[in-house]
Amino acid sequence: MDRSIRKRAGGMLLLDYDGTLAPFVEQRDRAFPYPGIREMLGELIAQHRTRVVIISGRAVEDLRPLLGIDPLPEIWGSHGWERLHADGRYEGPNFTFQQKQILDSEWDWLQKHFDAARLEHKPASVALHWRGQPAETQTHMQEVLGERWNRYRTDPALDLHAFDGGLELRAAGKNKGDAVRTLLHEIMEGDVVAYCGDDATDEDAFEALEGRGLRVLVRGTPRPSHADVLCPPPDALIGFLSLWMEGD
Repeated sequence: MDRSIRKRAGGMLLLDYDGTLAPFVEQRDRAFPYPGIREMLGELIAQHRTRVVIISGRAVEDLRPLLGIDPLPEIWGSHGWERLHADGRYEGPNFTFQQKQILDSEWDWLQKHFDAARLEHKPASVALHWRGQPAETQTHMQEVLGERWNRYRTDPALDLHAFDGGLELRAAGKNKGDAVRTLLHEIMEGDVVAYCGDDATDEDAFEALEGRGLRVLVRGTPRPSHADVLCPPPDALIGFLSLWMEGD
């Protein structure tokens, strides 16, 4: 991995948040970065040689207090539906009226059937989280939600995405791979790029980066992936960031 990330000036570091920079926790608003991560990202941003970009399924507004970095890096939230530029400019989701109607309707339904603490309403999606629940409760939640949301599996306007600890219904048309492709068009051909991510939603980003950069699977155990290297958190991840900073 050392030789893979030694680089000249000019690079872009793309980072997922949950499961990558921060551990999974039951209380989502307490998912702070691993110790040392916040300081390393702050230093990279301050050096102005690496373009640091967070690409997350979370909403931009949820990430601001969790990152706790000033100035903030560029953030792509809601799987690419939102973009907060490093200079503070914000681009919100632009989906159809039909998509909005369905998501609003499903949000109302979720609120009637599940504990509010288990729900998440983002600019372009709604989600149910069952992480930390007893196995029997998780199974029941999955069955109830599956019965309701199976109707959308063939709907071209919506995407169903399972993630580590829940299920999300979101507007179709954007994913993390789209964010990566946009970013690649904004940099110089020789710039070195790496993407760090952990779960299935990061595979779109890995595919978009094929042949163009280093794809890092941040996970304790291997799984089938388009990634080039495995980097268990937090120690190996911190080591990876340290090597990147040395190359910077």
